Amino acid sequence: MTSLQLVSWLVFIALLLRFYPKELLPRLLHVPGYQPLVFGSAVALTLLWSVRAGIESGLELFFLGITTLVLCHGWRIAIWICCLPLLLLLAFGIVDWADGGVFALTTFILPGLFSYAIFAWSYHYLSRHLFVYIFVAGFISAALTISLKILLTSLWYYLQQDYSWHTIYHNYTQLALLIWFGEALLNGMAITLMAVYRPHWLRTFYDNEYLSPDR
Repeated sequence: MTSLQLVSWLVFIALLLRFYPKELLPRLLHVPGYQPLVFGSAVALTLLWSVRAGIESGLELFFLGITTLVLCHGWRIAIWICCLPLLLLLAFGIVDWADGGVFALTTFILPGLFSYAIFAWSYHYLSRHLFVYIFVAGFISAALTISLKILLTSLWYYLQQDYSWHTIYHNYTQLALLIWFGEALLNGMAITLMAVYRPHWLRTFYDNEYLSPDR
Protein backbone atom coordinates (compact mmCIF):
# COMPACT_ATOMS: atom_id res chain seq x y z
CA MET A 1 0.00 0.00 0.00
CA THR A 2 1.45 3.36 -1.03
CA SER A 3 1.34 6.49 1.11
CA LEU A 4 -1.35 7.98 -1.15
CA GLN A 5 -3.51 4.89 -0.73
CA LEU A 6 -3.09 5.00 3.05
CA VAL A 7 -4.00 8.70 3.15
CA SER A 8 -7.09 8.04 1.04
CA TRP A 9 -8.25 5.39 3.53
CA LEU A 10 -7.70 7.74 6.47
CA VAL A 11 -9.56 10.60 4.76
CA PHE A 12 -12.43 8.27 3.85
CA ILE A 13 -12.81 6.97 7.41
CA ALA A 14 -12.49 10.48 8.87
CA LEU A 15 -15.26 11.79 6.59
CA LEU A 16 -17.52 8.85 7.45
CA LEU A 17 -17.17 9.48 11.16
CA ARG A 18 -17.36 13.27 10.88
CA PHE A 19 -20.59 13.21 8.89
CA TYR A 20 -22.26 10.22 10.51
CA PRO A 21 -26.06 10.70 10.21
CA LYS A 22 -27.52 10.34 13.70
CA GLU A 23 -30.97 9.75 12.22
CA LEU A 24 -29.89 6.66 10.26
CA LEU A 25 -30.27 4.05 13.01
CA PRO A 26 -33.61 5.41 14.35
CA ARG A 27 -34.99 5.48 10.80
CA LEU A 28 -33.88 1.91 10.21
CA LEU A 29 -35.50 0.75 13.44
CA HIS A 30 -38.69 2.75 13.51
CA VAL A 31 -39.67 3.93 10.00
CA PRO A 32 -41.81 1.29 8.24
CA GLY A 33 -40.41 0.20 4.90
CA TYR A 34 -37.10 2.03 5.31
CA GLN A 35 -34.98 -1.08 5.81
CA PRO A 36 -35.99 -2.62 2.44
CA LEU A 37 -35.31 0.74 0.74
CA VAL A 38 -31.82 0.98 2.25
CA PHE A 39 -30.81 -2.59 1.51
CA GLY A 40 -32.45 -2.50 -1.90
CA SER A 41 -30.38 0.60 -2.69
CA ALA A 42 -27.21 -1.18 -1.56
CA VAL A 43 -27.97 -4.24 -3.72
CA ALA A 44 -28.70 -2.06 -6.76
CA LEU A 45 -25.40 -0.22 -6.34
CA THR A 46 -23.48 -3.49 -5.95
CA LEU A 47 -24.89 -4.72 -9.25
CA LEU A 48 -24.19 -1.43 -11.03
CA TRP A 49 -20.61 -1.20 -9.77
CA SER A 50 -19.89 -4.85 -10.57
CA VAL A 51 -20.71 -4.55 -14.28
CA ARG A 52 -17.63 -2.94 -15.80
CA ALA A 53 -16.07 -2.36 -19.19
CA GLY A 54 -12.71 -0.91 -20.10
CA ILE A 55 -9.65 -1.08 -22.28
CA GLU A 56 -6.85 -0.98 -19.68
CA SER A 57 -6.84 -2.86 -16.37
CA GLY A 58 -8.14 -0.61 -13.62
CA LEU A 59 -9.50 1.96 -16.05
CA GLU A 60 -13.01 0.52 -16.23
CA LEU A 61 -16.27 2.35 -16.68
CA PHE A 62 -19.47 1.54 -14.80
CA PHE A 63 -22.71 3.29 -13.97
CA LEU A 64 -22.77 5.09 -10.61
CA GLY A 65 -26.41 5.59 -9.61
CA ILE A 66 -25.15 7.92 -6.89
CA THR A 67 -27.39 10.83 -7.91
CA THR A 68 -30.54 8.77 -7.34
CA LEU A 69 -29.17 7.50 -4.02
CA VAL A 70 -28.42 11.03 -2.78
CA LEU A 71 -31.86 12.30 -3.78
CA CYS A 72 -33.45 9.34 -1.99
CA HIS A 73 -31.50 9.48 1.26
CA GLY A 74 -29.49 12.68 1.45
CA TRP A 75 -25.70 12.79 1.19
CA ARG A 76 -24.82 11.68 4.72
CA ILE A 77 -26.96 8.55 4.72
CA ALA A 78 -26.05 7.84 1.09
CA ILE A 79 -22.32 7.57 1.78
CA TRP A 80 -22.98 5.13 4.61
CA ILE A 81 -25.22 3.01 2.40
CA CYS A 82 -22.42 2.92 -0.18
CA CYS A 83 -20.13 1.26 2.36
CA LEU A 84 -21.98 -2.05 1.98
CA PRO A 85 -21.42 -2.34 -1.79
CA LEU A 86 -17.82 -1.25 -1.24
CA LEU A 87 -17.26 -4.03 1.29
CA LEU A 88 -18.77 -6.59 -1.08
CA LEU A 89 -16.59 -5.42 -3.97
CA LEU A 90 -13.53 -5.63 -1.72
CA ALA A 91 -14.51 -9.09 -0.46
CA PHE A 92 -14.98 -10.47 -3.99
CA GLY A 93 -11.76 -8.91 -5.26
CA ILE A 94 -13.43 -6.57 -7.74
CA VAL A 95 -11.77 -3.65 -5.96
CA ASP A 96 -8.31 -4.05 -4.45
CA TRP A 97 -8.17 -3.46 -0.69
CA ALA A 98 -5.37 -0.92 -1.10
CA ASP A 99 -7.58 1.10 -3.47
CA GLY A 100 -10.68 0.95 -1.26
CA GLY A 101 -10.19 4.42 0.17
CA VAL A 102 -9.66 6.17 -3.13
CA PHE A 103 -12.51 4.18 -4.68
CA ALA A 104 -14.80 5.53 -1.96
CA LEU A 105 -13.60 9.11 -2.40
CA THR A 106 -13.84 9.12 -6.19
CA THR A 107 -16.99 7.02 -6.55
CA PHE A 108 -19.42 8.18 -3.88
CA ILE A 109 -17.96 10.62 -1.33
CA LEU A 110 -16.99 13.51 -3.64
CA PRO A 111 -19.41 12.70 -6.51
CA GLY A 112 -22.25 12.32 -4.01
CA LEU A 113 -21.46 15.68 -2.41
CA PHE A 114 -21.24 17.27 -5.86
CA SER A 115 -24.60 15.80 -6.85
CA TYR A 116 -26.23 17.03 -3.65
CA ALA A 117 -24.74 20.50 -4.22
CA ILE A 118 -26.43 20.63 -7.64
CA PHE A 119 -29.75 19.69 -6.05
CA ALA A 120 -29.31 22.34 -3.34
CA TRP A 121 -28.45 24.96 -5.96
CA SER A 122 -31.50 24.07 -8.07
CA TYR A 123 -33.72 24.10 -4.98
CA HIS A 124 -32.63 27.55 -3.88
CA TYR A 125 -32.14 29.31 -7.21
CA LEU A 126 -34.47 27.68 -9.75
CA SER A 127 -38.21 27.30 -9.92
CA ARG A 128 -39.43 24.48 -7.68
CA HIS A 129 -41.14 22.52 -10.40
CA LEU A 130 -41.30 18.77 -11.04
CA PHE A 131 -39.58 19.16 -14.41
CA VAL A 132 -36.74 21.15 -12.84
CA TYR A 133 -36.28 18.51 -10.14
CA ILE A 134 -36.15 15.65 -12.64
CA PHE A 135 -34.13 17.36 -15.36
CA VAL A 136 -31.66 19.43 -13.31
CA ALA A 137 -31.32 17.55 -10.00
CA GLY A 138 -31.64 14.20 -11.76
CA PHE A 139 -30.65 14.09 -15.44
CA ILE A 140 -28.09 16.90 -15.67
CA SER A 141 -26.69 16.23 -12.21
CA ALA A 142 -26.08 12.55 -13.02
CA ALA A 143 -24.29 13.44 -16.27
CA LEU A 144 -22.00 15.94 -14.54
CA THR A 145 -21.45 13.64 -11.56
CA ILE A 146 -20.15 10.70 -13.58
CA SER A 147 -17.96 13.08 -15.58
CA LEU A 148 -16.49 14.33 -12.30
CA LYS A 149 -15.92 10.73 -11.14
CA ILE A 150 -14.02 9.94 -14.33
CA LEU A 151 -11.88 13.07 -13.98
CA LEU A 152 -11.07 12.27 -10.34
CA THR A 153 -10.15 8.68 -11.18
CA SER A 154 -8.00 9.86 -14.10
CA LEU A 155 -6.14 12.24 -11.81
CA TRP A 156 -5.62 9.47 -9.26
CA TYR A 157 -4.04 7.07 -11.75
CA TYR A 158 -1.87 9.88 -13.06
CA LEU A 159 -0.64 10.74 -9.55
CA GLN A 160 0.02 7.04 -8.90
CA GLN A 161 1.98 6.92 -12.15
CA ASP A 162 0.31 3.66 -13.11
CA TYR A 163 -0.21 4.93 -16.66
CA SER A 164 0.94 7.86 -18.73
CA TRP A 165 -1.51 10.73 -19.17
CA HIS A 166 -1.77 9.87 -22.87
CA THR A 167 -2.94 6.34 -22.02
CA ILE A 168 -5.33 7.53 -19.33
CA TYR A 169 -6.88 10.22 -21.50
CA HIS A 170 -7.36 8.12 -24.63
CA ASN A 171 -8.44 4.91 -22.89
CA TYR A 172 -10.49 6.31 -20.02
CA THR A 173 -11.04 10.06 -19.61
CA GLN A 174 -12.52 10.77 -23.02
CA LEU A 175 -14.90 7.81 -22.63
CA ALA A 176 -16.94 10.13 -20.43
CA LEU A 177 -18.39 11.29 -23.76
CA LEU A 178 -19.91 7.82 -24.16
CA ILE A 179 -21.24 7.06 -20.70
CA TRP A 180 -22.65 10.38 -19.51
CA PHE A 181 -25.93 10.03 -21.41
CA GLY A 182 -26.55 6.50 -20.16
CA GLU A 183 -25.90 7.56 -16.56
CA ALA A 184 -28.15 10.60 -16.96
CA LEU A 185 -30.93 8.53 -18.52
CA LEU A 186 -30.69 5.81 -15.87
CA ASN A 187 -30.95 8.27 -12.99
CA GLY A 188 -33.50 10.47 -14.72
CA MET A 189 -35.83 7.53 -15.33
CA ALA A 190 -35.45 6.22 -11.77
CA ILE A 191 -36.19 9.63 -10.27
CA THR A 192 -39.15 10.20 -12.59
CA LEU A 193 -40.73 6.88 -11.62
CA MET A 194 -40.21 7.50 -7.92
CA ALA A 195 -41.48 11.08 -8.08
CA VAL A 196 -44.68 9.83 -9.73
CA TYR A 197 -45.31 6.53 -7.95
CA ARG A 198 -43.16 6.57 -4.79
CA PRO A 199 -42.50 10.22 -3.85
CA HIS A 200 -42.03 9.25 -0.19
CA TRP A 201 -38.85 7.41 -1.24
CA LEU A 202 -37.26 10.71 -2.30
CA ARG A 203 -36.12 12.54 0.79
CA THR A 204 -35.35 15.66 -1.25
CA PHE A 205 -38.74 15.80 -3.01
CA TYR A 206 -41.47 17.91 -1.43
CA ASP A 207 -44.97 17.44 -2.86
CA ASN A 208 -46.31 20.73 -1.54
CA GLU A 209 -43.52 22.65 -3.31
CA TYR A 210 -42.78 20.78 -6.52
CA LEU A 211 -46.40 19.88 -7.28
CA SER A 212 -48.07 23.08 -6.05
CA PRO A 213 -50.57 24.47 -8.59
CA ASP A 214 -49.27 27.96 -7.86
CA ARG A 215 -45.87 27.17 -9.37
